[in-house]
Amino acid sequence: MYELEVELKNEAGLHARPANLFVKKASKFSSDIKVIKDGKEYIAKSIMGILSMGAGKGTKIKIVAQGEDEKQAVESLKELVDGNFGE
Repeated sequence: MYELEVELKNEAGLHARPANLFVKKASKFSSDIKVIKDGKEYIAKSIMGILSMGAGKGTKIKIVAQGEDEKQAVESLKELVDGNFGE
């Protein structure tokens, strides 16, 4: 298992377009990937799950992956978040 905590710094947080980018990126990996916000787990490959988090700017989330490409998956998603989803 590999995990990192990140802070959403883009204006929209994980809503609409950023959530779609996040789910598409997560779906490229074979590992099981979850996002933890306020102690609740969400499936990173589910657009409805990610949107239901209600994660806005300034929210801290933990990205957790388990599987053969877990480190690459988490690092890739962290880069996406740190790059403000290309905004």
